[in-house]
Amino acid sequence: MATQEPTRFVHRYLASVLARASHRISAEFHVEVKKAGLTVTEWRVLGSLIEGEGETVGDLAELAVTKQPTLSKVLPRLAAQGYVTMQSMRADRRQTLVRITPKGTRLIRGLCDRAMQHQQRVLEKLDGDHADRLVAMLRAIIAP
Repeated sequence: MATQEPTRFVHRYLASVLARASHRISAEFHVEVKKAGLTVTEWRVLGSLIEGEGETVGDLAELAVTKQPTLSKVLPRLAAQGYVTMQSMRADRRQTLVRITPKGTRLIRGLCDRAMQHQQRVLEKLDGDHADRLVAMLRAIIAP
């Protein structure tokens, strides 16, 4: 049976479709995040920092899809728990470099593994080639 093309604007508009997909996928996984004892913002921050060399607060806000004022409240709490370090940058003291600590990495690594398993379940609806292409195409859309 052939699928009918959507006729309503909201079903054809990329931003709407992406937002709805993101909301559904995220909501499913945020149950795991809460079980791990993290807020969604803490998860996004630590997930954005793992496997990296550190990020400025501005870049981290973009990667974690979080407003900078919210990040400014979360980072000191994560630092106090020993999950991140914050260091003023030598070239510009107004900028702060945030890095994940080994303790933060240990906390988040398993959750990242579960996130990738969740992604795999979500993408099972597509064949492997389409799933890989979808992720690559979305990365191309958001590339600077």
